[in-house]
Amino acid sequence: MVIEGEPAFQGQRKDTVTNPCLIVEVLSKSTQSYDRSDKFKDYRSIPEFQEYVMINQYQLEIEHYTKTSEGLLLRDYGSSDQQIRLASVGLEIGIEELYEGVSFDVKDDAEQ
Repeated sequence: MVIEGEPAFQGQRKDTVTNPCLIVEVLSKSTQSYDRSDKFKDYRSIPEFQEYVMINQYQLEIEHYTKTSEGLLLRDYGSSDQQIRLASVGLEIGIEELYEGVSFDVKDDAEQ
């Protein structure tokens, strides 16, 4: 996550930041449903929240949500020659760079 300014913590906790502008999740099979639903709903309630990026670690697939005055704008990325622009932090990066060193040749659980 990226925070603009000083972090604001939830109550006395030092492990729960309540003011991120950019949140990036690498999805796993065990948490992707939660990351897409209740967790995302909680993130959307944060006033400073501007962008949410979910990166699939099992195939080349990225979902990029941007908060706009009309609601959330979704951009899907599925090609290594695309660029993703993260306006909240002024960064443009290639999808190929995000997946650098990642191999999708994962065996099924039955084969392991």
